[in-house]
Amino acid sequence: MGTPQQTTDHQAVVALSRALDQAGDVLAAVRPDHLDRPTPCEGWTVRQLVGHLAATPANFLAMNRGEDVDWSAEHEPSDTYVADYRASADDLIHHWHQRPDSDAPQADFQTAELALHTWDLARAIGWSRPLEPLVAERALAMLEGALTPDNRGDAFRPPVDVPADAPVYDRLAGFAGRDPSTL
Repeated sequence: MGTPQQTTDHQAVVALSRALDQAGDVLAAVRPDHLDRPTPCEGWTVRQLVGHLAATPANFLAMNRGEDVDWSAEHEPSDTYVADYRASADDLIHHWHQRPDSDAPQADFQTAELALHTWDLARAIGWSRPLEPLVAERALAMLEGALTPDNRGDAFRPPVDVPADAPVYDRLAGFAGRDPSTL
């Protein structure tokens, strides 16, 4: 049996795969005593962010298939949320390997969503390991090319000033309206 041919921009899928892997690692580090902590994602607790992040690969897969997704729905983390997340992440990457190159910007959007919320969660739980810079670089480039003051919506507050030489995740967070000096 042959390996399916990859048709989507290799770098977009590599970055998305790394974003999914690191989000899974941070999700796996969440302890019960973390759940009621605040996160840099304004108004969200760790519990709410875990529920959202754990459902993200399945939601992205549904979106990629043309299905409607209710992103406002709250998801309570189940006892198997890490395993469920990883299975959905694998399904999502498999799906991306079947997509045409023209869909790469959508993969970058998904990487940005994952990178930002992984940073939010990592900050909230005191994650001490470094996050993958390639993921944040790709995410930041996508957001800088896509977000304007007029289309930031409720998900992105105005940018927070961050030094140009700050770590890339701090620059990503700042561009998305989070203050990397908090938490």
